[in-house]
Amino acid sequence: MKKIEIFEEIIKSTRHQKIIGNFGENMICNWLSRSGFEVAIVDHTGIDIIAYNKISKERLGITVKSRTRTRGKETDSVNIFYYQKGKNDRKKVEDACSAFGCIPWIGVYVETTSDADVYLISLEYYLKKYQGERKKAIDDWKMTDKHREEYEKDSYVKHIKIEFNQKNWKW
Repeated sequence: MKKIEIFEEIIKSTRHQKIIGNFGENMICNWLSRSGFEVAIVDHTGIDIIAYNKISKERLGITVKSRTRTRGKETDSVNIFYYQKGKNDRKKVEDACSAFGCIPWIGVYVETTSDADVYLISLEYYLKKYQGERKKAIDDWKMTDKHREEYEKDSYVKHIKIEFNQKNWKW
């Protein structure tokens, strides 16, 4: 049976970027907590979450990128690290993780009118498998159908798919 989409268009508030950023961090914290991690949101340059795995004794330092994609923009990539105008966002993550004794990880939360995806991947694996061309001005997380299928098959990419079922939410 084919799903009929009747979702409203997304109209972002003036504080939406802050709200979606907090939401993505909390979503990742929730799923890590549900998986037995001790987690804390931190306000530190480079990382947003510190998560401790009690079983493996590993401590993860996670930078989180959260985006809302409006109709027609669903497959736009998510920028992760900037290397322009003297910036080096990846180094900030690595430096913060070094200071706190963490393994660097990347979290991505992307929502559209009908669904959302949460991805979690180690920085080391991202650089090895998904970074792509070296010496770019921006490293990104691709969201094309082809890339999403690839992530789904990759056991090193943690992934949660959320479908929105909107009921009586029309203003």
